[in-house]
Amino acid sequence: MGGIAGIVLAGGAARRLSGVDKPMLEVGGKPLLRTAIDALAAADPVIVVGPRRPGLPRVVWTREDPPGGGPVAALAAGLALADAPEVAVLAGDLVRVSPSTVDKLRAALGGHDGAVLVDGEGHRQWLIGVWRTENLRAALPAAAGGASLRGMLAGLDIVGVPATAGEGEDLDTPADLARYTHSSQPSHRP
Repeated sequence: MGGIAGIVLAGGAARRLSGVDKPMLEVGGKPLLRTAIDALAAADPVIVVGPRRPGLPRVVWTREDPPGGGPVAALAAGLALADAPEVAVLAGDLVRVSPSTVDKLRAALGGHDGAVLVDGEGHRQWLIGVWRTENLRAALPAAAGGASLRGMLAGLDIVGVPATAGEGEDLDTPADLARYTHSSQPSHRP
């Protein structure tokens, strides 16, 4: 299949969770960011876009410009360091993403520009995908800060890949946190 790089978007303000460092929340005894990094076991390099966090070896850190500039700015920062023909792009708050998720997206890529997970309701999960690196770079707008990710990707040839139960779930709200941790108190590592 050729080489693949990995990008994890791990910035964001987590406004619905009172600004907690969402990627470092633990589900199943492991920070969500570690879950995303582990899902990229076949990737080299693994690039994390967001504030540097301790205890996460094997990653290259970078920040979007401007910091807090949104997912397209973060994606642009990650793509600047990706040097493989394919790139897996994951959000840093995914609960059940795994190496098999990335494997099936890669297998579905074929001649398409990208392959993204599609949830049970038919919604494309834009931040769970595998892309042809050069095609994704070519789609970046000149001004990435505040740009719409969906709008940026609209012109690309994308294949949807059905998610298994729970595979595309992320943690966004206090209700999500309670459901995944069976507690209303966030558990995170400093």
